[in-house]
Amino acid sequence: MDIVVLALGRSLADLRVGRVWLYLLLPALAALLLAVVLGFSALGWLIAQLLELPPMTLLVAWGLVWLAQLLAWLGGWMALFALAYLCAMLIAAVFIMPLLLKHLAEGEYRDLAAMGRDSFVAATVNSLGAAMLFIIAWLVTIPLWLIPGMSLLVPLLLMAWLNRRTFAYDALAMHATDAEWASLRAQYRWPLFMLGLVMALLAHVPIIGLLVPTLAALSFVHFGLEALRRQRGGAIVSIQGERS
Repeated sequence: MDIVVLALGRSLADLRVGRVWLYLLLPALAALLLAVVLGFSALGWLIAQLLELPPMTLLVAWGLVWLAQLLAWLGGWMALFALAYLCAMLIAAVFIMPLLLKHLAEGEYRDLAAMGRDSFVAATVNSLGAAMLFIIAWLVTIPLWLIPGMSLLVPLLLMAWLNRRTFAYDALAMHATDAEWASLRAQYRWPLFMLGLVMALLAHVPIIGLLVPTLAALSFVHFGLEALRRQRGGAIVSIQGERS
C-alpha cells in the first residue's frame, strides 16, 4: 500500500504547479454547470420517476410514503451528482489525462520508456465503456438502498470501481506493453481499487469533490508509472535501447 500513499503524496505536491490547477478546474466547472442545469430542469421529473420504481412503490403500498419520498429525493440528488461526476470524469480521462501524462513523462518519469500504444480511440472507448457499466450497475443496485447504510456504501464502491477501471488503463496505455499492463493489473488489483476508493471518498467532500476527477487521473498516473518503473527496474535502459 506504500505506492498508494506515494501516489497521493506526489499528486498533492503537483498542486504547487499552476498548470495542474488549470487541468483540475476545467472538468470541475463543466461538472458544476451540468449539476446546476440538471438540478433546475430535471430533478423534479427524476424524483417522480423514482417514485414509480421499486423499492419506492413497495414503501408507498406499505403506507411509508414519507420514506419513499425521502429515498426518491436522495436518489435524485445522487443521480445528478453521479451524472455530473461522470461528465467531469470523461473530460478528465479523454482530454486532461494525455496532458497530465505529457507533463509527468517529461519531468518526474522522463527515465521511463514509452513502450505502449498512444491511442486516443482506445482510451475513449475504455472511458465510455466504464461509464455505461457504472450507470447500469447504479440502476440495478437501487433496491439495495433499503438496507441501512447501503445507500452510502454502494455508490462509494461503484465509484471506486469506476475510478480504477477508467484511469488505471489510461495512465499506462502509452508506457506499458500489453504484457506489462496485464502483470501490473494482477499484481496491484487491490491497491488500485483502494486508490479509487480514496478518490470516491474525496468526491463526496463539498467543493473538493468537483476537483476529484482530475485529481484521480493525476494520482493514477503517478501510481501507474511508479509501479511500471519498479517492475522494470534496471531493464529500463535496455528497453530504451531496443526502441532506438
